[in-house]
Amino acid sequence: MPDKKEITIEELAMFCKRKGFVYPSAEIYGGLAGFWDFGFLGVELVNNIKKAWWHVHVKEREDVVGIDGSIITNPRVWEASGHVKNFVDYIVKDKKTGEEFKVDAHEVESYKKNDKYIVEGVFNPMFTTNVGPHAGKGNLVYLRPETAQSIFANFKLVFEQARLKLPCGIAQIGKAFRNEVAPREFLFRAREFEQMELEYFIAPDTKCPSEYMDEIKSVEVALLTEDMQKKKQGAKVMKIYDAWKKGIINSDWHAYWLAKELGWFLSLGARGEKFRARQHGKDEKSHYAVDTWDLEYEFPMGWRELEGIANRGNYDLKQHQEVSKQGFEVLVDDKGTKVLPEVICEPSLGLGRAFIVFMLEAYEHDAKRDNIILHLNPKLAPYTAGVFPIVKGDKYEKLAGNIVKDLRKEFSILYDKSGSIGRRYARNDEMGTPFTITIDEDSLRKKTATIRDRDTTKQVRVKIDELKDVLRKLVAGEIKFEKAGKAVETRVK
Repeated sequence: MPDKKEITIEELAMFCKRKGFVYPSAEIYGGLAGFWDFGFLGVELVNNIKKAWWHVHVKEREDVVGIDGSIITNPRVWEASGHVKNFVDYIVKDKKTGEEFKVDAHEVESYKKNDKYIVEGVFNPMFTTNVGPHAGKGNLVYLRPETAQSIFANFKLVFEQARLKLPCGIAQIGKAFRNEVAPREFLFRAREFEQMELEYFIAPDTKCPSEYMDEIKSVEVALLTEDMQKKKQGAKVMKIYDAWKKGIINSDWHAYWLAKELGWFLSLGARGEKFRARQHGKDEKSHYAVDTWDLEYEFPMGWRELEGIANRGNYDLKQHQEVSKQGFEVLVDDKGTKVLPEVICEPSLGLGRAFIVFMLEAYEHDAKRDNIILHLNPKLAPYTAGVFPIVKGDKYEKLAGNIVKDLRKEFSILYDKSGSIGRRYARNDEMGTPFTITIDEDSLRKKTATIRDRDTTKQVRVKIDELKDVLRKLVAGEIKFEKAGKAVETRVK
């Protein structure tokens, strides 16, 4: 992809609203801060992101299964997990502007020492509501602030019924809610959001298999350790495998999952130089964390957390075991040995932040075409292809309609017969449609169609009865576009 000018988060939000990706929720009534609606293109993109994540983290693995837990559950879950007591933000107010915002516990002292700010107090961002028709303390429940706890609460059932063996993982995609003091920066910090999480369980002191570690030997990223941050040093690019070997990353499992998470983004078209891995300091870690590395991305507003990858130890299962009085130990051998598993790694990714990353990576204003091009990976694009009859007449539209009907059995297809062919190309380039198929005189006579590539505008001629197979291979990356058919002269760019 050519070099491109970076855009601001505000410009991205405006583009997403204008094209039908994301709207402020209930904007006709002034909206509501921190809540967003996905439009006709946005819902397809986020569904494809979720599908791509689920495929890699669940479908391709023998050691991972999935669940879908409820948004509201017994409030004792949140008491046991420590969220009722420990899940707090500190509210800080700017004396001059009156703006309120949250800070984490490890940042509070620096604001207390600064005369420009007032630390107003502690705030638990969990939303509360009541179950049943009679409001009262006995009916109080919480909207979940994370999806992980339903995995822990159901761990024993899933482990036994899915016949899992340690090491293993349980994955989930679902909504979570946090009553942010100051939601901002588009989807980056919202009050309602969706998470893609994986809890990976091991028996204590279990080493990561060598064949797993072999998978990550070539993956490199800019690393920023706790010690480097204390010394005000910049991040250092190195192979994640080497960082584990040198003891920079303490756990082999942590190194493995950090590399796998970065690799997922790279496989879908993200640029490696836009990522870094930053270790949490001792005072920064969550109440459950043994060690945490954030996969960060260079957003328009600076380096920010994209995905948290925490070693939670046995904190969660131990807490639920003690509070519920239910056993969470599992068998690990034929001798009857039982252990309480540890969550050696928890890749936790916000869908909204992943959405922003893929949109930023894809967005380009092409000066030659004088048009916005979204270079979305074909696996993520809202539409796989557009089908355009470029010769007027019922017989051409009928053929195009039959092609659309057939392709829609497998792909998301847009049919467009209005406007010039150049304008139709431009509309689809802005939507991120990777391929467009035109129907002309030769389509009737020779039973062929022309496929155009969004990124290069190159065109190839393909037999109509081979279109489905060609698209399938192009999306999977099994063939290069130039090899998809017979090259033809580009008529309209």
